[in-house]
This record gives sequence, structure tokens and C-alpha cells, in this order.
Amino acid sequence: MPGPTRAVGRVVTISCVSVIPLVFTSGWASGINAYAVVLLLGVFGATGVSDEVPAALQRTDVLIVAGVLFLCEVVADKIPYVDSVWDTAHTVIRPVAGAVIAALLAGESGSLPELAAGAIGGSTALMSHLVKAGTRMAVNTSPEPFSNIGMSIAEDLGVAGVVTFAIFNPVAAAVIAAVLLVLGIVLVVFLASRIRRFLRRRAQRREERHLAESGGPRPPG
Repeated sequence: MPGPTRAVGRVVTISCVSVIPLVFTSGWASGINAYAVVLLLGVFGATGVSDEVPAALQRTDVLIVAGVLFLCEVVADKIPYVDSVWDTAHTVIRPVAGAVIAALLAGESGSLPELAAGAIGGSTALMSHLVKAGTRMAVNTSPEPFSNIGMSIAEDLGVAGVVTFAIFNPVAAAVIAAVLLVLGIVLVVFLASRIRRFLRRRAQRREERHLAESGGPRPPG
């Protein structure tokens, strides 16, 4: 019967359109601070603020682990050079977290294939992670630590604000996340020379450390 079939297809399309923005936004935010995304979504679901949050994210053990790791990130993310080490360690963790969160959101809605949602969330998380890591490398060329602290606070507030907004208005939040992602990519391109300087300094420090351990002469400064 064409009538019911058309109606079901329409419902699925509407539901799919509503979950894609949330998948994209959660992916963008996961690339910056995956633990904050898990914690925020879990709290929103557990407190009844949103009924779209998967039950897996609302579990007490998940919230406790996410909370502890979030506190670790809050500290590590504000210390020069430690933040870049932390970012390097999370090059795999953040995209995987973005993909898993997206797949869970898609599975909860039942409107978007979980594999497709995971691809959207994971790739978006990878892009935003690379933007964050590149920006931090550029900031770490500055000798003062206040730039790192300011960047970290801005990122934390941005993730919290956009994810919270996405619960109530996912489409508008996705537009904001997309704009921030594009601006971040442009900023990284603009800061490319500083990023290369950071990488050269890191390579030089590794060489000096290796020579010191092997007892060889230090390279000329």
C-alpha cells in the first residue's frame, strides 16, 4: 500500500535529519574533548534533560570514568608542551570516541545506519582533533603559559556550550560546529610556520636527549 509506505519513509527521513546534526556536533566536540562530551551527554540523559541519549552513556561507571579522565584533561590541557603530548596520545582515542558516540546516537534513533553515523562522527572528530593539536603546537612556540590556559578554557567552554545547545537545537548547533571547524582549519593554515617551528624544536630536543644519553657531543645551537 503506497500510503503507509510513504508515511513511514517520511517519518524515517525526518528522524534521520534530526540525528545527523547531533552526530556531527558530537563528533566535532569529541575531537576537542571526548571525555567532556561523554560526561555531558550522560548527565543530560541520566537527569532526564534529553531522551535521545543512549543508555550506555548514562551508566554510572561510564560517568565516573569520563569524569576522572575529564579532570585529567583539564589539567594536562593547560600545561605548555604537556598539552601537545596529551594530544598526540589522543590522536586515535578522540576519533574513535567520536565514532562510537555517533554510532550510539544513531542506534538510539534507529533512523541512521550506525556505520554511516560512526564514519561521520569519527571523521569529524579527527578533523577537529588535528585543528586543536595544530593550534596548540603553534601556541607552544610562545614562551608564556597564559596562551595555553586561555585556549584551553575557550575550548572547554565552547564544547560545553555547543553540546548543550545541540540537545535543544541540534541543527543550529551543527551549523555553529561547522563554522568553528572551518575557522579552525583556516587558522591552522595561517599558523603553519609556527607549527613547523614547534616540530623542529621538538625534533631538536629529541636529538639532544638522544646524544646526551649516548654521551655524544651536543649539536650546535
